[in-house]
Amino acid sequence: MKKKYAWIFVAVVVFGLISWQVYQRISESSRGSEMRQTQVPVAVEIAAIQRTTIRDLGLFTGTLFPKSQFMVAPKISGRLEKLMINIGDRVELNQLIAVLDDKEYAQQVAQAQANLQVAQANLEEARSSSEIAKRGLERAQTLHKKGIASDSELDTAQAAYKAQDAKYKVAVAQVAHTKAGLKAAQVRLSYTQIMASWENGYEHRVVGERFVDQGAMLTPNTPILSILEIQPIIAAIHVTDRDYFRIKTGQNAVVSSKAFPEKTFSGKIARIAPLLKETSREARIEIEIPNPDELLKPGMFINVQIEFTTKANVTVVPVNAVVKRENQQGIFLADTQNKIAQFVPVSLGIVGGEWAEVVEPTSLSGFVVTLGQHLLGSRNPIILPPNWQETSATDKTKSQPPDKSDQNQQGEKK
Repeated sequence: MKKKYAWIFVAVVVFGLISWQVYQRISESSRGSEMRQTQVPVAVEIAAIQRTTIRDLGLFTGTLFPKSQFMVAPKISGRLEKLMINIGDRVELNQLIAVLDDKEYAQQVAQAQANLQVAQANLEEARSSSEIAKRGLERAQTLHKKGIASDSELDTAQAAYKAQDAKYKVAVAQVAHTKAGLKAAQVRLSYTQIMASWENGYEHRVVGERFVDQGAMLTPNTPILSILEIQPIIAAIHVTDRDYFRIKTGQNAVVSSKAFPEKTFSGKIARIAPLLKETSREARIEIEIPNPDELLKPGMFINVQIEFTTKANVTVVPVNAVVKRENQQGIFLADTQNKIAQFVPVSLGIVGGEWAEVVEPTSLSGFVVTLGQHLLGSRNPIILPPNWQETSATDKTKSQPPDKSDQNQQGEKK
C-alpha cells in the first residue's frame, strides 16, 4: 500500500510540473505576441501643429420672409373691370393697380348732386321768405311804436318771422345733409379705383400672389393681390438656449444659399424673441438683410453664420487628429526623429471647421498624427510618409486655419 501511495504522489508531482511548464510557455508566447504586435510600426500621416487665428462660429438654418406683407382687397362690392399688374411686377406707392365697375357708384354720385341742387334751391326759397318775414316784423314794430299797429298785428308778424326762420334753418340742415350724402357717394366711387398704399419702408414693393382674374365679382375684403416688401428681407432662424444668450441685437451675420453657392449676404440681428417655445425649446431670431438686387426671395432656405468669438495666436491642430483613449481626449504627438507616436491628453477650446484650439497643454508643438491613429497604442513606432519633409512645409502655408475672411466654417465650444 505504501508503494502505491508513493507512485500516486510522484505522478501528481510530475503532472503538476508539466502543467506549470505548459502554462509558462503559453504566457511567454502571448506576451511575446503582444510585444511583437505593439512594436509593429504603423504607417501614418502627420500634420504640423500651428499657431493662428480661430473663430467660434454658430451655424444655423432658417427661412427668408418679407419684411412686410399685406393683401389688397376692395372696400365695396363690384365686378373687377381691370387689373393693371400681375405676379412679380413692381408696385410704387399710391399706384393704381385695379379698377372696379363704377357705373352704379357714378349714378349714386349724380343722384346725390341732383339732391344737393334741390336742397340749395329750397334754401334760397327759405332765405327769401325769411327776409320778407323779417321786413314785415320790422314794419309792424315801427307802426306799433307809433300806435298805428295793434298788439295782435305785432304778434302775427313775429309769429310769421319765426316760422320762416325755422324753415330757413331746416333748409340749411338739408343742404348740409345732402352734401354729406354726396361726399359719401364720391368716396364710394373712389373705392372703385384700388390703390397700393403703405406707410414707411422702401419706395417700391412687388406683387407676390394674384387671387382673382378680371371679370370676377368681388365682395368687400375679397383678396385680389398680395404685396411684399423684400428690400430689406428678413431671415428667421430658431436657436436653443445654448446659443440664445450669446446672440445680441445688432450682431453681424453671414447668410448663404444653395441658389448662390459662391455668394454670401451680410445682415444684422434685428429682433430676438423674448421667450423660448415650450414645444421646441427654441427662440425665433430675425436677421435683416439688405437686398437691393432682390436676389433673395421669401421662402428660400438659407444657412446663417454668427461669429461669437475670435481668438488670435492660439495653438491649433487638425480636428481629425483628436481621438479618445480610455474616455480621455487627446492627440498622438509624432516624434519625427525617433519615429514614435505618443498619446498626449489635451483640453480643447474652439473647434472651427477643420481645426481645433488646444487649451492645455499650452506649450504644444511639433507634428500630430492625422491618419492611422486608430492602430496606435499609447506609445508606438510609426512609419512616416515618404515626402513628409516636403509636405510639412507646404501644409503650413496651404492649410492655414480659417481667419475672418473665411465664411464657410462652423465653430462650436467644446
